[in-house]
Amino acid sequence: MKTAVVFDSAGTLLHTYRTARDVINDRMIPEIETTTLTCSVKGRALIILYAGSQDIINADGDRLLSDYITENNIEFGLACSSGVVTKDEISKILHTDTRAKVSDLQICIRNVWNFCKSLQVVAMNSGVIVNKNTGAIEFTITSGGKPFSNAKDTIQKLHGMGIATYIASGDRTDKLLKMADYLGIPHENVHGISTPPVKAQIVRDLKSEYGRVIMVGDGVNDIAAMKEADLAILSEQQFCRKPKMLTDAADIIIRDVIEVIDIVSGDLSGYSSRDQNSCADGGKCREKSRETDSKR
Repeated sequence: MKTAVVFDSAGTLLHTYRTARDVINDRMIPEIETTTLTCSVKGRALIILYAGSQDIINADGDRLLSDYITENNIEFGLACSSGVVTKDEISKILHTDTRAKVSDLQICIRNVWNFCKSLQVVAMNSGVIVNKNTGAIEFTITSGGKPFSNAKDTIQKLHGMGIATYIASGDRTDKLLKMADYLGIPHENVHGISTPPVKAQIVRDLKSEYGRVIMVGDGVNDIAAMKEADLAILSEQQFCRKPKMLTDAADIIIRDVIEVIDIVSGDLSGYSSRDQNSCADGGKCREKSRETDSKR
């Protein structure tokens, strides 16, 4: 039976450092899960800006970010949203917001670059979180990351087993392609700026080509794809505190991407599922039980 494994990128294949600036309350939020932040309030949308980090750094920090986006014809992609947020609604906010400044994004970029500058392989993305109900840019965000230590080995071993690998991510495609080259994933199997419905559609399409499709993700924006997959794997390699809706969507929870190898090969004896692996108070992960659970 032909098998395909679809991976999210940030937090699943990449150890990612994210920082956000709360524009409304004038404060920094380090090491934040941006998808969780987005989905915590109805009407929010996580937007990736197709702008180079250096270009933003070189811009006048006192300018309104909306003016910079408009005058430089910056395109954008929707990574995920809480509820239905249209492209027109997003575009209007990006071009008319009167609060966020270029400096709000510059400080995020500098913060992440200080964390990532010594890394050999780096993928950086910047963007904003908008809220259609307030009509404002509420957060500026930057993320940067490197592959987990076992990520490349995992992909190579899967290929050695005859397993096809794919990436479906909300990150920019050009950034993902560089990472795919390092990991060994074919360009045609890389899907960037994938919203939750797009991720789910990718899984559905692959199910017509493969006998089994496995989805590996780490965030709430992966839930739709997890529900479509024949097997849903939730990674807690970077963050172990996950919303219940996310753990409920998972068949199996892992702490290292290399564990996908055993799961694909059929050895499920060491893995628990769903919220059995959720975090205890204080964010400390419980020890993994040795039970196996399958909802299918």
